[in-house]
Amino acid sequence: MSPLKTSKASLLGLLAIIASLANGADEGSKHITRGTYYQNPLSYSTTRDPDPPKYVRNASELGVDSLLNVKWLDVGLDYRFRYEYRDNDLRRAQKGVDQPLPHRTRAYIGIKDILDPFRFAFEMQDSRRENGRYARDNRDVNEFEVIRAYVELYFKDLFGHDAIGNARPLSIRYGIHNFEFLDRRLIGNNQWRNTANAFQGFHASLGQESSDWQLDLLAVQPLNRLLYQMDRPVEQQWLYAAIGHLRQWSDIITLEPYYLALHQSAYRGVAERMVHNPGLRGYGIIGATGFDYDASMNYQFGQNGTSKVRAYAGTVEVGYTLSSNPWKPRVSLFYGYASGDRNPNDTTDNRFERFFGFGRPWSANDYIVFENISTPKVRVELKPRHNLRVDFGYSYYWLASGTDRFNAANNARDRTGRSGSFLGQEFDIRARYTLDAKTELTVGYAYFAAGGFVERQLQRPSTNFAYFEFSHRFF
Repeated sequence: MSPLKTSKASLLGLLAIIASLANGADEGSKHITRGTYYQNPLSYSTTRDPDPPKYVRNASELGVDSLLNVKWLDVGLDYRFRYEYRDNDLRRAQKGVDQPLPHRTRAYIGIKDILDPFRFAFEMQDSRRENGRYARDNRDVNEFEVIRAYVELYFKDLFGHDAIGNARPLSIRYGIHNFEFLDRRLIGNNQWRNTANAFQGFHASLGQESSDWQLDLLAVQPLNRLLYQMDRPVEQQWLYAAIGHLRQWSDIITLEPYYLALHQSAYRGVAERMVHNPGLRGYGIIGATGFDYDASMNYQFGQNGTSKVRAYAGTVEVGYTLSSNPWKPRVSLFYGYASGDRNPNDTTDNRFERFFGFGRPWSANDYIVFENISTPKVRVELKPRHNLRVDFGYSYYWLASGTDRFNAANNARDRTGRSGSFLGQEFDIRARYTLDAKTELTVGYAYFAAGGFVERQLQRPSTNFAYFEFSHRFF
């Protein structure tokens, strides 16, 4: 069977599962009283950027009398500046102190309702970096780039209404997209990085975030971030996805079954590659106990050139919030694992494909990605004041396979495994202060103590990272 036929078969199977589970929505939703089935995950840094983005405001909310009835227009403009101090950054080939000044400007406009079923949205982002001792790259620089530009067909209640009255619309979009799904570890727009992940193609959505069920369908190409030119789709690469959201039991659990597929055609010496990824995520709050949880599991199969793909990954986080304390402290334990290639000389590829996920909060230093990693973490989150949030944590990192690469450190690899698998430990702390309704200040620090692999392969005992960030939205 061809890779595309396998993708279609897997997709149809997932759709059948979602449909059968959704049939119990009316019975399972009788206890929902908050007007929406959506439940925010409490797990650390997994809340998706909303659509439209959180810096966007409806024109009717801007406080301008002449715009009070202009509910069909969404607008947004924001700016972010960051000072970074990095000592012995593992992502760089040379040791030393780097003090880059990345800054980012975004602007958004969206039209809805007035021309229904036709809608559209447009977003630009200008990402630049001043100072810094290293050459500019597309982690920091992507000047005057379109990151969202789509036309949409929107049918408000094509699939009726759920048990508490929320419409189930159909949305079909084509163009450039800047979105996030699941817990952002597989598909994220990468809010921390100065440049954004963007995609070109189709995005269809059945249902909406507030309804009892929703299904997102994707057929998109990732855009190659070009520093000073218009971004273009990555040649011959396609991402397919079906992502379900079953929220009818969201007071107990939200289930997100999904299927992802990445197809890379052969070109310029790159082998054809097809990776299938069925997975399941479940998260929720355990009644009034103060406990919450978030867990996911993934299995990957397919072909990478002449090698078979067989990989797996999973995450689990359990948190406890002491709501009786005025600081609302939350303590969480997390473990994440993604397989690495066990034997570089065989015909099986065990390295987990991380798709287009984000690097934080795997590592506040941005050293870790969702491949070849095993990491336990403990974290504390506090809110000492209504406008001040503080979090800090401690992490340990091992390569899942000591013979596979350490991605963030320029793919450092010891195929013999003699360098060991222990990467090191990291302590990080961050404080976010809301100066006013439109302005936030953030300061943070992270210390990384190298383990045996990093010491032997990179000759760096430790690294330091401190930063200050200013962000402001204009509406």
